[in-house]
Amino acid sequence: MTRPSWDECFLEVAHVIAKRSTCLRVPSGVGCVLVSAEHTILSAGYAGSMRGAPHCTEVGCLIVDGGCKRTVHAEQNAIASAAANGVSLRGATAYVTLSPCRACAMMLHNAGVARIVYATEYRIVDHLDELRGLGVDIPRPAGRGVVLAVQPTLPADNIEAE
Repeated sequence: MTRPSWDECFLEVAHVIAKRSTCLRVPSGVGCVLVSAEHTILSAGYAGSMRGAPHCTEVGCLIVDGGCKRTVHAEQNAIASAAANGVSLRGATAYVTLSPCRACAMMLHNAGVARIVYATEYRIVDHLDELRGLGVDIPRPAGRGVVLAVQPTLPADNIEAE
């Protein structure tokens, strides 16, 4: 039996967290686990609606300009959870099932995250080179596919025209 590396271990945890996702745009869900340099889980989040708000799985996605406006991204939820609990993310590693969007990447950087490890690339990753230039360690995944967001099949009244 081969012991998994820390990166493999925490990416697997992120995939388990992703199973809680409620947005239909990425069928496998998106999960994020924030981990200290000492390999301690600090916070986690998944793609889903704001607390108390209906989820996409209940009422459908709210698509505006090609994105779901009902969903809070996994990285945003993980950062918010850390902040709500007074947990510093300085020097942490973010393990994400899908490469972070530009806004989430900037939030992770500004929160003090020093490293971002992701399992699968989303269709846009140019902004990650900017973070690499700022000193954020972002290894490129080996042998992973590219995920294009899918347009979920939903009732027409839940989708706004682009």
